[in-house]
Amino acid sequence: MAASSLVIGIMSGTSLDGIDAVLADYGQSPPQSLGHVHLGFDPELKEELLALNRPGTNELERAALVGNRLAEHYAQAVHHLLRQTGLAPAAIAAIGCHGQTVRHRPELGYTVQLNNPARLAERTGIAVVADFRSRDVAAGGQGAPLVPAFHAAVFSHPSRHRVIINIGGIANLTDLPPGGPVTGFDCGPGNLLLDAWCQRHCGQPYDEGGRWAASGRPIPELLADLLTDPFFGEPPPKSTGRDLFHLGWLEPRLKPDYAPADVQATLLRLTVHGIREAVRRFAGGVEEGWLCGGGARNTALVNTLRHAFADTATPVALTDALGVPAEWVEALAFGWLAWRTLQGAPGNLPAVTGAAHACVLGAIYPA
Repeated sequence: MAASSLVIGIMSGTSLDGIDAVLADYGQSPPQSLGHVHLGFDPELKEELLALNRPGTNELERAALVGNRLAEHYAQAVHHLLRQTGLAPAAIAAIGCHGQTVRHRPELGYTVQLNNPARLAERTGIAVVADFRSRDVAAGGQGAPLVPAFHAAVFSHPSRHRVIINIGGIANLTDLPPGGPVTGFDCGPGNLLLDAWCQRHCGQPYDEGGRWAASGRPIPELLADLLTDPFFGEPPPKSTGRDLFHLGWLEPRLKPDYAPADVQATLLRLTVHGIREAVRRFAGGVEEGWLCGGGARNTALVNTLRHAFADTATPVALTDALGVPAEWVEALAFGWLAWRTLQGAPGNLPAVTGAAHACVLGAIYPA
């Protein structure tokens, strides 16, 4: 058991918008955040990460080199946090670093997160906990989502039925009925199709505030076609990623007369529909919806989601109002998972991932 309860959580998600790192004290409940850093990815690194989501030449070497580059970026984020807080590496129990997912195929028994945790430990002088998903997959689980256990620890309410909606590259939800079992799963695309379509047609990495989507009109026949994908009808446990949802999945469904802004508006509705239907089918009786992830800053997306829940009189708000900024939640979660690993405590929820049993997650790379 570590003497310190200070852990740095690092997350770089499927949105590929960069790195979020949070330093928090996990000896308190809820954890007390002490500092946050965001570092964006340069276009070249982002492009290579996108390319490594698909089969290509010399993948092993390219993946290893990108893992090295990511470790250097993660180390830079850690150094920023230490300067920000005035703490020395010796004061930190560990870094929990998820790495960058480039393949997620639990149905084939594997998942790949690019990272070089040994290099990160060497560059920072701090122990690193990494490779969180593999043990859950080995136990027959999806390996994702892993954040519901953290959501349950931090956001559960003794009398209010809450659902936590994380909108990253992929959207996922955690159902937190008071006194009931915690469940959670991936709902479908979050930001990743919106970002990719915006990059292609506007030359921008994302649709700021959802303004471009708001300028278009959803195309009902396209939305209906997109929703025929079997993923949307599958019951949980389930998880997904860029292996399924990418522009190559979208393009065969497009017609030449579709205006790009209308396609963007439709993709926004796809994200909202996936979330709303997931809640309707598997989280009935919800009284509060709490949003986190980068998509929580997309005004058009949030407003459309609130409208979608209006018929249930379910208020939808950002986790900021609970004291946790929306962009920090996943990084905090992986810090929490690392803390659990150091304690020898399970980090997964078998009811969420489908694993045969609770597992201590991650591998530890000593300082």
